[in-house]
Amino acid sequence: PADKGYIGALEITPDCFERLDQFKRTLAGRTGCGLCGVDRLDHAIRPLNKIKSQLRLNPEVVYNSMKQLSELQVQNKKTGALHAAAFVAVDGEILCVREDIGRHNALDKLIGHMMRHKINPANGFALITSRCSFEMVHKCATFGIPVLAAVSATTDLALKLAEDSGLSLIAFTRRDGMNIYADPDSRLR
Repeated sequence: PADKGYIGALEITPDCFERLDQFKRTLAGRTGCGLCGVDRLDHAIRPLNKIKSQLRLNPEVVYNSMKQLSELQVQNKKTGALHAAAFVAVDGEILCVREDIGRHNALDKLIGHMMRHKINPANGFALITSRCSFEMVHKCATFGIPVLAAVSATTDLALKLAEDSGLSLIAFTRRDGMNIYADPDSRLR
C-alpha cells in the first residue's frame, strides 16, 4: 500500500522485456481519461489549493435539484445515452446543464460555459449524473466549486482528494436519498 493507492513492482528478465517491447503500441490519449500515459499515481494528481467559499447549503436543495435535473436533459431524453453536469445556485435554481456521452466531457463543458459567462463557482454546487472519480473532484476543486453531488458511487481516492481540497462530496444522490461522504468545511446544514 502507498499513501494514495497501491504500487505494484515486478521484475522481468531482459530477454522477456525484449519480447514485450516488440508488442509496444503508441496510443493517442482519449478525452476523459485522466490517467492515460501516466505511469505513477503521484504524477497524475496535481496538488490543489483549498477551496475558498463561504457557501452554506441545505442538503434538501441538493436532493431536490437532482430530482429536477432529468427534466432538463434535453438530448438524453432523445437518446437515453448521455451524462449531464449541472451548476445549481444555493436556492436550488439550476443555472446551466451540459450533456455529453462522456461524463468528463459533460463536466468540462459545464466549467467552460461557467467561465465564458462569468458564473462564480463559489456561489453554488455541481451535479453529475455519473460516478465520481478523483478526476471529477479534481476538476471541480481546481475551478473552485465547493460542493459536488453525484448520482452514483464515489471512489476512495476521490474522497481523499475532496477532503484535502475542502470540497464537500455527496454520492448516491437519488430519489430515495443521498450519502454525504466529505464535508470538511461544514457547508451542508
